[in-house]
Amino acid sequence: MGNVPVGGGAPVSVQSMTNTDTRDTPKTIDQIKRLQDSGCEIIRVAVPDEEAARAIEKIREAVGIPVVADIHFDHRLALSSIEHGAHAIRINPGNIGGKKKLESVVIKASEYKVPIRIGVNSGSLEKDLLEAHGGPTPEAMVQSALRHIGFIEELGFRDIKISLKSSNVLDTIKAYQLISQEVDYPLHLGVTEAGTLISGTVKSAVALGTLLLQGIGDTIRVSLTRDPVEEVKVGYEILRAVGLRERGPEIISCPTCGRCEIDLFSLVERIEKALTPLRSSPKIAVMGCVVNGPGEAREADIGIAGARGQGILFKRGKLVKKVREEELAEVLIQEVWKTYGH
Repeated sequence: MGNVPVGGGAPVSVQSMTNTDTRDTPKTIDQIKRLQDSGCEIIRVAVPDEEAARAIEKIREAVGIPVVADIHFDHRLALSSIEHGAHAIRINPGNIGGKKKLESVVIKASEYKVPIRIGVNSGSLEKDLLEAHGGPTPEAMVQSALRHIGFIEELGFRDIKISLKSSNVLDTIKAYQLISQEVDYPLHLGVTEAGTLISGTVKSAVALGTLLLQGIGDTIRVSLTRDPVEEVKVGYEILRAVGLRERGPEIISCPTCGRCEIDLFSLVERIEKALTPLRSSPKIAVMGCVVNGPGEAREADIGIAGARGQGILFKRGKLVKKVREEELAEVLIQEVWKTYGH
């Protein structure tokens, strides 16, 4: 997709979707650039009408990551998006308007060498499948995907990526497990309408983490009711947790308890914000306990342990210096950037 390899031995890529009005190109471009800076590798934009489809050309010229056009209901918007430079398109077979319209999209995508993501969603399955399966079951989602894959293959098209999204974690997991046994196309993982920062993160971590640990998945998106930059951050943390990729520092910090004698909440928030742009992945410890703090800080690449108005800076297990509590954050931030910011 554009300059990003997907599938095969390529790394699992992290993508997101803008929540701006695509027709407002300056605002959309600004958001995509912020997402790029946070590590987003593929971006999807909504295409509700012809003006949005035409805007893709200007957006593509201004950003450095592949732009995917998100299409619903009107196949003509897919055709226009391809003509105006979309690197890929996402279509929902359940609402694109039938085989004839889908065929015209496939022909155009083949002409422009644009990959198609078949995005099956539990909320918009075909009526006959809902009746046959008694609802939007994982089996119904897989059958929907296979139906449209078969039709597209008959047209000689193979540049396909597949997603099978549900807001139900267990259904999502099962659907991807089933489809992975049927086809060898790249899979885009996600839990649709996952929710707020906390609930959406938990749902996505459980579903995506389970699948990635089974070797299933080639791209991911964490859907949150939040600034999409947060989606990218959570996506990389999931990949870090399952041992696939690392981007940015890993911050280890106390959950806090009655022994904590410094303002750890503010300290961690300030440090995390200041180190967000860092691309390398050192282990950073921020501890506020005299029991486990010094030991945890020593095990990190760089760490601080504070108590009773002062703290200690450690670097690779060695004590560097003692500092006052109000200086802890700045001392740690400067040391991290000096050591890992190149």
